[in-house]
Amino acid sequence: MKKNTLTPSILRAFLQKMLQEEKAPATLEKYKRDTGAFFEFLQDDKKVTKDAAIRYKRYLLEKGYAVSSMNSMLVAVNSLLCFMDRRDCCVRLFKQQRRAFSEKEKELTRQEYARLVQTALQRHDKRLALVLQAICCTGIRISELEYITVQSLQCQEAQVYCKNKLRKILLPKALCVRLTAYCKEKGIRSGSVFVSRKGAPLNRSNIWAAMKKLCEAAGVAAKKVFPHNLRHLFARTFYKQHKDIVRLADILGHSSVDTTRIYTLTSGAEQLSQLARMRLLI
Repeated sequence: MKKNTLTPSILRAFLQKMLQEEKAPATLEKYKRDTGAFFEFLQDDKKVTKDAAIRYKRYLLEKGYAVSSMNSMLVAVNSLLCFMDRRDCCVRLFKQQRRAFSEKEKELTRQEYARLVQTALQRHDKRLALVLQAICCTGIRISELEYITVQSLQCQEAQVYCKNKLRKILLPKALCVRLTAYCKEKGIRSGSVFVSRKGAPLNRSNIWAAMKKLCEAAGVAAKKVFPHNLRHLFARTFYKQHKDIVRLADILGHSSVDTTRIYTLTSGAEQLSQLARMRLLI
């Protein structure tokens, strides 16, 4: 039955449906945030119309969000509209030409990564130093970090459940040795290796906040320092060595190679250097 007015109860019902569809906790939180923003944007009467959806799309554009961010927000809103049986109000996503190179100012280098690890060790934060290395050495998502357990270190592989898919992540022997020593030092005998003082697996916000505190001391720009950038560094390093994008997609857990391609983009400066080496100017 079509619903013409968006109410808090409809928002709760929508999120409950997303929960029943087994969406990941991070996805649920994002849907809650994005649909809540749409709710706040609507006028006092909260009427849902095609015009209101289009105005919201323009509002996002005026706010200066990145295209990928705007499309992500619109996907959440369109899902809500479908739930309300108001497909007639759904809006098209923004189209963007595929990028040919990455943004140099946001690309974390191997040297900067090393400085972050060393700074964490200098601050006697061995757990954070190992978290950085675990993500960068395996390409694991931050949400998958909890699946690196004491038991997984023994067989050098972690079984991960993410985005409704099960996959295995191989753990380098040297990493397992360091993590095993860390577990013995901290008295961690089972379960997740990276836990809080209360024994719960570290979450995204814990790690993000800890990484941000390293920026200034390590001499690395804050906009480069976030967990997913370590995953990008892993992907670029793997691709440069092996040139196998299909295998890389499997390792990263991507359903589409098109997604993996984003991770392997070289910087504009590197592409300019490649063009210069072609020597086609007569």
